Order: sequence, then structure tokens, then C-alpha cells
Amino acid sequence: METLSTEVVVVGGGPAGLTAAIALAGAGIETALICARPRSPDNRTTALLAGSVQALSMLGVWDICHEQAAPLRTLRIIDDTKRLLRAPEVRFEAREIGLEAFGFNIENARLIAAMGTRAQAIAALALIADEGVEVIIEDERIIIKCRNTSVDARLAVGADGRNSLCRSSAGITRDSRRYPQAALTFNLRHSRPHGSAATEFHTEVGPFTLVPLPGLRSSLVFVVDPADAARLTGLPDAEICAEIERRSHSILGNVKVEPGCGAFPLVIEVARVFGGERIVLIGEAAHVLPPIGAQGLNLGLRDAAAIAELAVASHRSGRDLGSPELTARFEHLRRADVMSRSLAVDLLNRSLMSDFLPWQAARGLGLFLTERLGPLRRAAMHEGVAPAASQPRLMRGEAL
Repeated sequence: METLSTEVVVVGGGPAGLTAAIALAGAGIETALICARPRSPDNRTTALLAGSVQALSMLGVWDICHEQAAPLRTLRIIDDTKRLLRAPEVRFEAREIGLEAFGFNIENARLIAAMGTRAQAIAALALIADEGVEVIIEDERIIIKCRNTSVDARLAVGADGRNSLCRSSAGITRDSRRYPQAALTFNLRHSRPHGSAATEFHTEVGPFTLVPLPGLRSSLVFVVDPADAARLTGLPDAEICAEIERRSHSILGNVKVEPGCGAFPLVIEVARVFGGERIVLIGEAAHVLPPIGAQGLNLGLRDAAAIAELAVASHRSGRDLGSPELTARFEHLRRADVMSRSLAVDLLNRSLMSDFLPWQAARGLGLFLTERLGPLRRAAMHEGVAPAASQPRLMRGEAL
């Protein structure tokens, strides 16, 4: 078995893990990235908010893939319920807060490919195409044993997903809430231009969200009852296209689904702590959110930027990268951001499903005030795109 010693080992080759590895190694910290080859292609897309785009620009990733992403200049929220109390349509424009776009939507496969290209160009980054099978935590080092390689480091960054080996090895448990919903994901071709506008229909079972992709293409996140999910995924293409056109009120004209529908249950899971014993958790190893409001992956990228900032500062001052002080500082920096976003997504989702009139009235009143009051609307847009209290240096366009 090959053995490698390094300063930091990142476990997991998704966008959060790749971002952390690129940021750390790009700042001169010897880093290893353990990333097993994906078992199946990822046909989902990610709406990268402005702060995430800024970070990827600072890391030299965005120049590689920006032409494959579509800007999100407008966001429409439409109450498509049949209830007595319905909210007004709300429209948010990025130009109102001085932005070209709230963010950009890109296919995950293209984003990961761009990150992989950038990672291969960094001398301080060792790429290990293997899978972690055991984690050994010692006083001064942490050892990640893979099938063919063993890596020891001062700090491990667990970016290894919702079934994280790093999290379980550190004895960290999760708080979990499962919803009576499932999400379907599609990529679509359509006959009408999207106009760089994302449209979110609120229905009694959850959001139905269309997000632009380059050209006459969009991605769809379609939240339904689990029993309905099984029925919909079994429909012939012509019938599912007709169903999507009906539920979208044909705003994109005729649609054609592309191969690769995804389906997964909706849950919120948050680790009890995000760091300890030479391990920090980022991305879905730390938190899993429903695909509502483009929060999940953007939270993971903020995790990655935050641990890179802390580790680079410790490295330059000669301190131990895996010290309890560093992992506790990471926990402190990330807890409020993750919990506030989790709470907001949970409340929005519950308000859509609830038949309780006061819940419906509160949601409708909130959207009404947001539509009518410019300062409130602009504050909501600023906080949604770039949370004031949770922006690491990379998200602010500052070098590490």
C-alpha cells in the first residue's frame, strides 16, 4: 500500500471538497484530495449564487466554465395553490441591488470538470482516485486508509457526503427531519426563451422550480408526494413532457426532457458539531437541505471557503492545522449560517404543505410586503445572495 504524508487531506470529490482542496493547495498548503470515481453520472444542476461565483473566480475555476452557465437575472415566485388565501406574485430583479445576476446555473458535471482541470494544475495538490475505508485519529495526525493508499495529515476535511465516513469515525451524530415529499430533477429543452428568469411555482406539495441553462434549456426541480414521484418517473417521455407543460402553465412553450431524471426524498440533516478531533465537516457531510432556494451547495462552498481561510491563517503562523482551537473556530463560524438557512428552508416548506390558515396568511403577508416595500425586498435579495454575517474572504473577492 502506498503511503503519503501531507498537511491536509480532503475526503470527497464533489464541488465542496474540490473547492476546499483547490483553495488550500492554491495557497501553498500541501494537500491530498481523495475522490473515488462516481458510480453514476450527475445530471443535476447547481444555481451558484453571487458569492460562490466570486469565490470560484478567485480560485481560477470560473474562467474555465463560465460560458457553460446561464445567468439568473430575475426570480419570480408564483402561488399556484388552489387555497383561499393566496400570495401575490413576487418578482426580484438582480439589477435592483446593483448585480448583473443573482448567480449562474450550471450543470454539476461541467462544474466538477472545470474544478478538476484547475486542481490538476496545482503543484501542491495530490489527487488520489481511491475510496476511504478507514479513519484513524491520533493525537498529532489523522490517517485515512483507502483501498490502495494510506494518507496521514494534520487535518482531515470531510466532504464525503451524507453517509460520511469522516463524520461517523469522529462519532458525530446528526439531527434529521424527513418530509412526506420527494424531489424529481430534470433537464429540459423548450421552445420559448427563458429570458434569464428562474420561476418558482408554489404548490400544495412543494415548489416546482424552473431555472435557466444556456440556450433554450432549463433545469427543473419538481417536489411531489412520494407516491406521485413513482408514478411520474414511470411515465413515457411524451406524458411527462405534457405534465411538465401543464404544471408550468406552458411559460417555456413545448418541452422535451433530456435523459437522466433524478429522484430523492426530502430531508433536513445537520451534524451536531462540524468539527473535532482533527476533522472538520463540509457540504453534505455537515448538512443536507431540500433543493429549495438554492441554499444547499452554496452553503457547502461557504464551508469550504471558511476552512481554507482558517487553515491558511494557521499555516502561515506556524500553528497546528488540526488543533482543537481551529476546529472550534470553524464550528463557531459556520453554525449560525447553517442553522439560519435550515430554519428558513424548513419554514418555507412547511408553510407550503400546511392547511392551517394562519400559516398561509403569514406566508401570503410576507410575500405581499416583500413585493410592495422596496427596502424590505432589497434587504431580502442581499441576504439571500450574500449573507452579511457569513461571507468568507473568498466570497468577498479577497485572496487568502
